[in-house]
Amino acid sequence: MKRIAAFALALAASSPALADEGMWTFDNFPSRKVGEKYGFTPDQKWLDDVRLSSARLANGCSASFVSPQGLVLTNHHCVHACVEQLSSAQQDLVEKGFLARRHEEEKRCPAMEVNQLLEIRDVTAEIAKATKGKTGKAYADALKAEQARLSKACATSENLRCDVVTLYAGGQYALYKYRRFQDVRLVFAPELDIAFFGGDPDNFTFPRYNLDMAFLRVWDGGKPARIDHWFAWADEGAKEGDLTFVSGHPGLTSRLLTVSELEFERDVVLPNRLFYLAEMRGMLTEFSSRGPEQKRIAKTDLFGVENAFKALRGRHEALLDEALFASKVAEEKRLRDWVAQDPERQKKYGDAWAQMDQAVERLRPIYEEYLYVEGPARGGSWGFRSQLFNHARTLVRAAAELQKPNEQRLPEYSDAALPALQARLFSEAPIYPELEERELAFSLTKLRERLGTDHPFVKKVLGKDAPETLARKLVQGSQLGDPAVRRKLFEGGSKAIAASNDPMIEMARRIDSDGRAIRSRYEADVESVERRAGEQIARARFEAWGKEVYPDATFTLRLSYGAVEGYEENGRRIHPITTIRGLYERATGEDPYELAPSWIEAKDRVDLDTPLNFVTTNDIIGGNSGSPVINRDAEIVGLIFDGNIQSLGGEYGFDPRVNRAVAVHGEGMLEALEKVYGADAILEELRRAKTEPAAK
Repeated sequence: MKRIAAFALALAASSPALADEGMWTFDNFPSRKVGEKYGFTPDQKWLDDVRLSSARLANGCSASFVSPQGLVLTNHHCVHACVEQLSSAQQDLVEKGFLARRHEEEKRCPAMEVNQLLEIRDVTAEIAKATKGKTGKAYADALKAEQARLSKACATSENLRCDVVTLYAGGQYALYKYRRFQDVRLVFAPELDIAFFGGDPDNFTFPRYNLDMAFLRVWDGGKPARIDHWFAWADEGAKEGDLTFVSGHPGLTSRLLTVSELEFERDVVLPNRLFYLAEMRGMLTEFSSRGPEQKRIAKTDLFGVENAFKALRGRHEALLDEALFASKVAEEKRLRDWVAQDPERQKKYGDAWAQMDQAVERLRPIYEEYLYVEGPARGGSWGFRSQLFNHARTLVRAAAELQKPNEQRLPEYSDAALPALQARLFSEAPIYPELEERELAFSLTKLRERLGTDHPFVKKVLGKDAPETLARKLVQGSQLGDPAVRRKLFEGGSKAIAASNDPMIEMARRIDSDGRAIRSRYEADVESVERRAGEQIARARFEAWGKEVYPDATFTLRLSYGAVEGYEENGRRIHPITTIRGLYERATGEDPYELAPSWIEAKDRVDLDTPLNFVTTNDIIGGNSGSPVINRDAEIVGLIFDGNIQSLGGEYGFDPRVNRAVAVHGEGMLEALEKVYGADAILEELRRAKTEPAAK
């Protein structure tokens, strides 16, 4: 963390990105800088090919196309939920792995969507015109309406998805147009023991010895989809010193936040989330200990919680580092001083920081109520951790929202968002009542604890019931686990919702006005002010430094560049590449260092000196999982699956000396497919993909 802080101090002296730093948009990639450092300058054709060969899993991961027959490469942990949903107590594919040797054997993932970015269009002028002169709720409503209008005009069929993306804290808006693939099938997933070898102790560390890979296939019209752009597999994997590119979808970073926003993150947001996750981890661990079936059905949730807890703890430690925080203060002061030096700049931008401070102060008293009653649109309420309740709230709100003009709806119910919403709502992914009941009881307990027994909303929810009692009534009495029931309610609209006596629907109806009220207050008093002030600050940055500064991550496609390079840790040199030999040496026969039987049996067949994992200086963050690592010829040399512990401070800054992306090596993946799994059909498809002409 001290090294991160030292670099951040240097960053304050020069705002444009340094070294291999940056998660760059494809319409603003610093090709010249790459050429100056590495002797290769990506041109527009190269960038377009890479963009169209990249993919996004709508559940929060990255991926890539690796054959013209729709074969998709990503991480095992990105498809873990699908593998679990396809498993049963009799056939645990998480434990034993899965391989389809023919297309007919490929299993459809119940709740997965793959997106391909087709086009990026700057819509800043349209947004600015629609919101000009507006503040508060009027600004929020105008922004929402214009975003809905732009998205609807773009998404001309259900096979398209269009999102208006906020960049540079509102300094720029872009319309991202995607091709949607909703028929996604599992082709290959190794056993969990090798995909997550080392478990939580090795998570966010290096050296690593994982085969965290999986193959999916997108289908279209009942057959494998034809893809015109894909990455060929390199004959040789990455070597030390090689130039590498990572094309993926980093989730969220906070490098452009103001000091007051960072203080709120440090003092309120992160401690709250860490306490919540720590207690949830304990609850899920206890639930998993009840038996093998409980362990199986809770495995995905427990993995997600443990991963999030470790990541957030690293971010919190970064913000607690005095030197790093001082660098953020100095960076903001430099920009504010530049504004203050000119009366015209002061008039245009001077009050933006005060507005941001006011927005943060308005958030403090409502923060927990917002989280536990409504929650972020994507994350859901912290007080109702339940798939059944999420479905109920979606149905209740859809019945109301779909009666409104598109521009007046909540964004998640706009015409452009409806296909994805329906895909989630009608998914046949199994819902486990026992786990639902336990998680809902936990979150209701937290709701009462954090808001207080006498809070009107808590009284409205619980009445005379204990959290455990209410959770049992809601889960055991609900029929929403059946996708046919959900579809009937959705298609029946407001009349069907009003007539329903399903307890989850009744609860969602009862508290809908409370959620809408706190959301409206948050959007008017906090979010709209932050957006408006963020736009002003971003314009000041543009005027000072242009677009030499990349935008914060937004789970949209970005490209980073770097090299295969080791680093120093605690006085010792960390070599950048590990081998299969190291995997066998690290194995103990006990969890989490237990090898899958297939690997034990294959030991005499595999080449022990084959590279297995490696690190690069590429700038990544959560959401980059599943990103391809490619060389200058746009060929696969690796697969991102993690970052080292130092990279967790990358939420707020980047230190090229120690921040490292961790990847599965291209040669290691091929060695495993051939000599451990006998995946001959996949290997043949990858070989053909190297020679088949593409639309490039």
